[in-house]
Amino acid sequence: MANKTWLITGTSTGFGRSLATLLAQKPNLNLVATARHTDQLDYLDQYDHGQIQKLTLDVTNQDEINQVVKQVNDRFGSIDVLVNNAGLGYFGTFEESDRDAVEYMFNVNVWGLADMTRAVLPTMRQQRSGVIVNFSSIAGLFSFPTLSFYNGTKYAVEGMSESLAQEVKDLNIKVLLIEPSGFRTDWAGRSSQKALPTTTDYQQFAESIEQNNANAHHEAGDPDAAAEIIYDQVTNNYAQLPLRLPLGKFASDMAIDKYTKSLAGFKQVRDISVSADQPEK
Repeated sequence: MANKTWLITGTSTGFGRSLATLLAQKPNLNLVATARHTDQLDYLDQYDHGQIQKLTLDVTNQDEINQVVKQVNDRFGSIDVLVNNAGLGYFGTFEESDRDAVEYMFNVNVWGLADMTRAVLPTMRQQRSGVIVNFSSIAGLFSFPTLSFYNGTKYAVEGMSESLAQEVKDLNIKVLLIEPSGFRTDWAGRSSQKALPTTTDYQQFAESIEQNNANAHHEAGDPDAAAEIIYDQVTNNYAQLPLRLPLGKFASDMAIDKYTKSLAGFKQVRDISVSADQPEK
């Protein structure tokens, strides 16, 4: 049996680095680790015995995406698992957020993920197999103040992934949404831009933004444990792979709370909802 090939975006830090480190030590597995600067991937060299490919990739650059996919296929002949991990955050109130900054975040978190997936899908369709692991967030299910545009990117990832999963089901291609809560990565620190409120009416949110920055790398979530879970699910639970996988107690609690309350709310307005239809003849 040919070695499975995993392609991961954003492996210089955080979840991507933890997952790449784990996979680099697995037998019978090819690892393609990508980052905007491959000199940040030297940590993988100690594990390389010819099964690791380090490639430069900015997911907002379509030419680089196409080149990476071609290089992977040329070297390993397959792409069995795509992990769309590259992403960034933005803290700021909806009204005061910087338009250019949040547009770039959408280009990375949404369009980068979409373009990467669209480039890999022809390979997986030809193979009639594959797993697409999309990093969402509990913020893709549950909205928080000062994260409106970040929430927007992750809600988009959730919606696209849910639809894609139905389209590729008959092709034996799986989609797995990872929905973490707070983990000890760079997300709340270096990987998120923060715009403190300047308007008096929003000053109550300044402390929470500053606290997120201060708490970076002190969160409950362990990215190495998350990497083990993702590897185990993709490798050992392919047939029963869930569409959504919240990671962390907070993520699980928030997801259950959101859907429980949403269900109650939908039932409460059920009669009003149904009354919008024309009467059945």
